[in-house]
Amino acid sequence: MKILLIECNDELGIIARVTTVLAKFKLNLIEFHEFADEETNQFYMRAGVTGDFDQAEVEKEILEVLPKGSNFKFVEGRKKKVVIMVTKENHCIGDLLLRHYTGNLDMEILGVIGNHPDCKDLTEKFDIPWFEISHKEIDRTKHEELIIKKIKELDPDFILLAKFMRILSPEFVGEFPNKIINIHHSFLPSFIGANPYKQAYKRGVKIIGATAHFVNNDLDEGPIIYQDVIRVDHSHSALEMSRSGRDVEKRVFTKGIKLVLRDRVFVNNNRTIVFA
Repeated sequence: MKILLIECNDELGIIARVTTVLAKFKLNLIEFHEFADEETNQFYMRAGVTGDFDQAEVEKEILEVLPKGSNFKFVEGRKKKVVIMVTKENHCIGDLLLRHYTGNLDMEILGVIGNHPDCKDLTEKFDIPWFEISHKEIDRTKHEELIIKKIKELDPDFILLAKFMRILSPEFVGEFPNKIINIHHSFLPSFIGANPYKQAYKRGVKIIGATAHFVNNDLDEGPIIYQDVIRVDHSHSALEMSRSGRDVEKRVFTKGIKLVLRDRVFVNNNRTIVFA
């Protein structure tokens, strides 16, 4: 199966024109999602197709029926390559490694980069390459340069921040636009930054959650991919909230990653369109 992704200005008849082209080339439409954003006048489409066809010929005809300036492409349903970055906490990376080992996450882990040695043994238990790039005794710029160099050597499709607890500079983020996926331990936009469970406890919240999002240059304010929550009450301490929250973090991170790996997420400025 190939996936056709379209992003363009909205206008009457786009679906009919595109599906007519697909039918002309005898392509089977086995999955279809579309969304028209009235506020921005943008149209989004994701279609799964099967059949033997000359991709260049199909693309030529699709281009002719779409509005000027449209973005579209066919993508293979291939296994995406990822690099994972960690600091000390192991619950998110442990969950990813186990799901990868059991075939629950359809991706290839090229390596894990850590700025502390805490997750080294866990990573190597799953025969995944470990790269320790310490931030000690070097400045932030040099540390990021070393990480960027290693990531470019590995050449992943996406970078997964599995509790990497350092703020990335605009220069770092600019190297990998819409390629860095983070898990934040709160239901954004509430309680950004450090210690969100302590912040939530002090506010007496009745739900806590987690957010998978793309990283941009605003702390914890990148385009949101997926979120979920669990209920708590006044009897929960900040520590108990933190422990409960770890399960939500793992679940949300996995779901967000799956959506991205399956080409189900469009990014428009600071907003996402997600075809779940």
